[in-house]
Amino acid sequence: MDAALPRITILKTLDGVDAAAWNAVANPPGLPYDPFVTWEFLDAMERSGAACPRTGWRGAHLLAHDAGGRLRGAMPMWFKTHSRGEFVFDQSWAEAWERAGGAYYPKLLSAVPFTPVTGRRRLVVPGPDEALYKSALLQGALQLVAETGASSFHMNFIEETEAPALEHAGLLIRTDQQFHWQNAGYGSFDDFLATLSSDKRKNLRKERAKAHEGLEFRHITGAEITEAHLDIFFEFYMDTGNRKWGSPYLTRKSFSMLRERMADDLLFVFAYEGETAIAGAMNLIGSETLYGRYWGCIDPRPMLHFETCYYQAIDFAIARGLKTVEAGAQGGHKLARGYAPVLTRSAHWIAHAGFRAAIADYLGRERAAVDADFDYLKDRTPFRKDT
Repeated sequence: MDAALPRITILKTLDGVDAAAWNAVANPPGLPYDPFVTWEFLDAMERSGAACPRTGWRGAHLLAHDAGGRLRGAMPMWFKTHSRGEFVFDQSWAEAWERAGGAYYPKLLSAVPFTPVTGRRRLVVPGPDEALYKSALLQGALQLVAETGASSFHMNFIEETEAPALEHAGLLIRTDQQFHWQNAGYGSFDDFLATLSSDKRKNLRKERAKAHEGLEFRHITGAEITEAHLDIFFEFYMDTGNRKWGSPYLTRKSFSMLRERMADDLLFVFAYEGETAIAGAMNLIGSETLYGRYWGCIDPRPMLHFETCYYQAIDFAIARGLKTVEAGAQGGHKLARGYAPVLTRSAHWIAHAGFRAAIADYLGRERAAVDADFDYLKDRTPFRKDT
């Protein structure tokens, strides 16, 4: 093989790669910091028992080295035996393929476990060799599909700029939508409220006032976070997870490892009645974005969810000068609270030509429906029409 071509290797776990080398390609200078693609986050998901073979996540991480042995690119990747914890829903594809006599699982997935956040998947430093290493990583993934007989390869929550190149390479592009809050240089929450229509502005003020009755909201981050805080939040997390998913994804160890490794990237919002926390939300902090991740409560109150997860996040983002708040997947109720619709994208390689054609047809019809819904919602944001 030409020595100038990247050398691709596969790792079953991330503990086999140097953390500094991984982070150098995951979050290079000049790009927004993404906490989810750091070695610390991804390795914590594996090592804590959240994303491991026992739970249906078998690592197959791709590394691309240059001729001198230096890591130049990486792609977090797993063989999946189910589609849980992905938030790009392909269970109907699996059922259709299995009814036709095929085996959909295991499939190959490049994503951040349990995290519906758009970000980099082919981790390569921008520069003259960027396209070379990105191509090598993609070809390495497709070769792994061919060698193992996997049904498919998926890249979830890719950046918009990645979609054309992946589509040109033969992957099918799927769209969906989320709701994000955008900071237009606000100096305060009142500045944000001033951009809303009168009735929406009054409604948000009423919601916040109702949520604050008898409660105090506290932001806890960095060295302030203790294991006692994690014990409290894990109770909230388990309650929500058991009700929404049936089986929560993260373990108690997951939270401790994140605190140990990246406390400065964590924000907990707790609602206290006296000195008793009754609700909380966990967020991760990027250089430009606050990412809402989990929430839970033990004493439901009116508007408590909106305040803890959405309005407190806006307060924090304004104070930190962050551009965006991403409050998780789905949730049309976010629209009335100033979170506007945005499109998300994923890319899919289907090995079987006939199955691929059927999915392509489905995605075309789905995309038209998503676009129509997006246009409908975009015209119904709560902002004043003169802003």
